[in-house]
Amino acid sequence: MNNGSSQNSKDKTTINRARANRRREVARTVKDARERLGTVEGVRPSFEADLILMFVKNRLSVAYAMPMIAIVAATISSVWLPVEVAGGWLVAMLLAHSIIILSTKRMEKSLSQEGNLRSIRRELFAGDMLYGIVWAIFFISNLQFNTDYGFGVFQFATMLIVIAMATMLSSPLPGALLAATAPITGALIFSFWQYDSMPHYAMGLMAIGAQVFFYILSKQLHTSALTLLEYRAEKDHLISEMEQVNAISQEARRRAEEANLAKTRFLATMSHELRTPLNAILGFSEVMKDEVLGPMHNKTYLDYSKDINQSGQHLLNLINEILDLSRIEAGRYELQEEPVCLRDVAAACKHMMHMRAAAKNIEIHEVYEKGLSKVWADEKALRQMVLNLLTNAVKFTPPEGEISIHVGIDGAGGQYISVSDTGAGIPEEEIPVVLQAFGQGTQAIQDAEQGTGLGLSIVQALAHMHEGEFKLASKLREGTQATISLPAKRVLSHIDPIPTPDPTTGKDREPCFGPDKDIRSLFVPDASVGGLYASRVMPLRRSQV
Repeated sequence: MNNGSSQNSKDKTTINRARANRRREVARTVKDARERLGTVEGVRPSFEADLILMFVKNRLSVAYAMPMIAIVAATISSVWLPVEVAGGWLVAMLLAHSIIILSTKRMEKSLSQEGNLRSIRRELFAGDMLYGIVWAIFFISNLQFNTDYGFGVFQFATMLIVIAMATMLSSPLPGALLAATAPITGALIFSFWQYDSMPHYAMGLMAIGAQVFFYILSKQLHTSALTLLEYRAEKDHLISEMEQVNAISQEARRRAEEANLAKTRFLATMSHELRTPLNAILGFSEVMKDEVLGPMHNKTYLDYSKDINQSGQHLLNLINEILDLSRIEAGRYELQEEPVCLRDVAAACKHMMHMRAAAKNIEIHEVYEKGLSKVWADEKALRQMVLNLLTNAVKFTPPEGEISIHVGIDGAGGQYISVSDTGAGIPEEEIPVVLQAFGQGTQAIQDAEQGTGLGLSIVQALAHMHEGEFKLASKLREGTQATISLPAKRVLSHIDPIPTPDPTTGKDREPCFGPDKDIRSLFVPDASVGGLYASRVMPLRRSQV
């Protein structure tokens, strides 16, 4: 039921996310369509202000270039023209340039205050037209003085430089290029036509070709500028979406933290509220079922007391497992680590489960490899993990079945505890399900008694807290093998082995190698990581001792 509700919740989340994506796409499509309808000269309204601002910036960035070209042109032209003519034209050019620059600065302020874009565009075109008219006067000045062929070549070269500069400046607004250069080209062609000579006709045709070429170049630069703006707009859109998603995730995280805090407070409160009356129920029901105060003549009542006690034990185990899992998930489960022998832990857990296994005629086999060293771990957590695995093995193994406990050394130098049974097994597709909290396999539910579904999830969480790994392998109706592995860095060097008695036979078993003195002396303090002892001693080889 819980797995179904979890899957439904995931499906709803996926559906809501897909709907949100569709809404964003629809909004973007509507916005694009609206902008296309409002497009002027192929430019989106949202880009028009940016293009005008780029044009204004370009013009102001070369405010001193145009006067320099004008001064050079006037100085050189004085070779063919009277000085007063060249000087008068230069004064007119500088005056026009000053007016245009002042007007452009005023338009820059208007753009920052969201001024009328159409009027600003017209003023910019008018300024370029003024440039073109003043330069056109320069190119027709030779008609009155009938200068030689050299002045025509100089004019043609000057025309190329002026048009090239205008092309670079007017890439955001190609129309401004025509406003600035059409008068120049027209005046130059008219001037060359008056000479009635083939070289001047050729230069006139070249002037027309240059005008077309630079206009095409300006259009390409304009396309590049639009592409740059589109990329920037897409980047801004993505950043906006990322900020929105980040805000949503932060809000979801805050709500999750609040929910987790509420859950922790609830469990802490309910732990006390449930355990207090539950202990009374267990105590009184145990007195009744054991007939401590005298025989109970009504056998039905006696059976009732046994059922009450069993139900209370089941409820107490459920409460304990839920609290353990909640502490682990909240990061409040602290490991009390010390040198531990995995074989001793496995043997003690097997001894604790012996009576329950014997009740179902199940035989438990033990296989312990030789040369085991102690490991740095929490003995209580290890016992809980092994007991959970053995409880599941006994629960799901049919009568006359077998269970095996294997403790050994893996290929990487770590140690492992493996519990295998000949029980009902788990279908491969259900293994991820049973590893989740409250997860249970369908075959296990049908063939065995019901459980909480928390045992394996607790084992997996505790194994990860030990920097280890938990693996579950199973085949349907063939059995299950569960393995807890600890990494090699938790295996301690063997020092002064001391035999320990087997709790079942009373005989000394082969000792686990490891330090029996205070393990803190083998560790290096490191306060930078927030723990007492951060660096572990690497295990020694048997040949080094």
